[in-house]
Amino acid sequence: MSDNPTYLIDGPGQDDAVATFLFAHGAGAGMDHAFMAEVAKGLAQAGIRVIRFDFPYMIKRREDGKKRPPDRQPKLLLDFQRHIDAHAGEKLVIGGKSMGGRMASLMVTEIADESPDVENCAAKVKGVACLGFPFHPPGKPENFRGEHLKTITTPTLILQGERDTFGTRAEVEAWQYADCVETTFLPDGDHGFKPRKASGYTESGNIAKAVKVLAAFIKECAGEQ
Repeated sequence: MSDNPTYLIDGPGQDDAVATFLFAHGAGAGMDHAFMAEVAKGLAQAGIRVIRFDFPYMIKRREDGKKRPPDRQPKLLLDFQRHIDAHAGEKLVIGGKSMGGRMASLMVTEIADESPDVENCAAKVKGVACLGFPFHPPGKPENFRGEHLKTITTPTLILQGERDTFGTRAEVEAWQYADCVETTFLPDGDHGFKPRKASGYTESGNIAKAVKVLAAFIKECAGEQ
């Protein structure tokens, strides 16, 4: 992997942006996935600089075309830290889709300290945004992955589809979180915020709502509101 990672950057330059959003991808698709691109475009229109990157396993997948599972958590966190450090001088908010959002939330908790060579990056970022948080594997609510959200101290936004199989609205509302965690639900949305046709809602409408809430959160974290 190159020491100079390739990014996809949307929005104004660093000097003109109201904030920078470091946006990590989910487990199964990389930084150029349509969902990632649509969110990045919407945030860019709000004056936010959006930086997307691929985790190491996705870079290898692009190089040889072989599908492979995500790297183990310590490697994902170490790579995330590298990108945070590269942009730490900016008004930085970190986040991601599904797995990427979960890794972002771990970067600002004591869990990061438990991984070799990974440091808690809470002092370097203004906030964390999780789009479709994977609270548990589908059908396995007993395998809860959000325990750290009870003690997180960095402002955190969770954008969740109401019928997300990784954490439905009923499940998410029943769990306990730190006071700095806020949640917004996308009507009838699945893990990618897509609603059923009969619901009367649309995927584009839900993503537009998510972008609006996310942009406001990022600006607030950056002190721009």
